[in-house]
Amino acid sequence: MDSTSSAAWYAQLAKPFFAPPASVFGPVWAVLYVVILISFGFVLVQYLRRRLPFGLLLPFILNLVFNAAYTPIQFGLKNNLLASVDILLVLGTLAWALLAIWRRARWVALVNIPYLLWVGFATVLQLSITWLNR
Repeated sequence: MDSTSSAAWYAQLAKPFFAPPASVFGPVWAVLYVVILISFGFVLVQYLRRRLPFGLLLPFILNLVFNAAYTPIQFGLKNNLLASVDILLVLGTLAWALLAIWRRARWVALVNIPYLLWVGFATVLQLSITWLNR
């Protein structure tokens, strides 16, 4: 993936009025990835220690897979429609994960509220970009 051509491609897309500058995304994700590493890591360790069933770990795994797939889809394939499907899966698996863990480790759900809010915003943004560039 050529980051220069990907940046140029993204820059030329029609975007809604609420789209933040591209420079905002890196710092926001850097903070969120620390939260994800700690909280999702906790869930994994609890599963490995047999304190949580696999069913509670599964939505966290799926969320990471869909999250990791977004950038190659959006900026590698330059496919807005597929990126929209993917971001909906990120949002859906995150909501599932937070609901699933709520009774066992409430703090994991609470610290991921900023992630949930950002992904909610990113979903609206991605769907808007897809619509505007159809």
